[in-house]
Amino acid sequence: MAFSSTSSLPVMMKQTKPDAERTLLNAVEDRYGGVKVDVEDSMDCNDYVSLLRDSITQWRKQGKKGVWIKLPIHLANLVEPTVKEGFRYHHAESDYLMLVYWIPETPDTLPANASHTVGIGAFVVNDNREVLVVQEKNGAFKGKDVWKFPTGVANQGEDICKAAIREVKEETDIDTEFVEILAFSQTHQTFYGKSDLFFVCMLRPLSSDINKQDSEIEAAQLRT
Repeated sequence: MAFSSTSSLPVMMKQTKPDAERTLLNAVEDRYGGVKVDVEDSMDCNDYVSLLRDSITQWRKQGKKGVWIKLPIHLANLVEPTVKEGFRYHHAESDYLMLVYWIPETPDTLPANASHTVGIGAFVVNDNREVLVVQEKNGAFKGKDVWKFPTGVANQGEDICKAAIREVKEETDIDTEFVEILAFSQTHQTFYGKSDLFFVCMLRPLSSDINKQDSEIEAAQLRT
């Protein structure tokens, strides 16, 4: 405590906390020498920026490399201040946005976002050598009288064989079992600039009553 030369009232002297005592963002070290921050609680933007700056200073001293900050959608107000501190978008999902920052003055080696989607085509053939085909209500083949295999895109964490079985069930209500992968192809600059890996799967039908998916399928039938 110190006293002013012009007043008898005490004046508190501001002290700077040492690094070890500073409040930092909660972070978990990753296996590549970086840190991951999962922000969950709402906070004032100014308080957040202060925490972020102190945290980066500390991580730089510790020799950390990449910083991954995950902001849930209800904290979208923190996206702009994070970007202003030098972070860039990495990827987004329905409920969060991931931003990244490379600390050292070396080439940025943070991995890019996922580069491919995985598509499937289902070749369903029965013992009578009849093949299950559909006409789509939407997309490139809408209104063109084109018959094609049931197709779709694998969900996150979904095996290719299970994706094929699911798509056939959704589009035609036919139950199937996976036999083998017949072929695959790769194309580029498809959905929003991503590349696509497309697998044609052979399936064996376990049922025969077709009930088409009204929202996406114009017609479905067995053809020789």
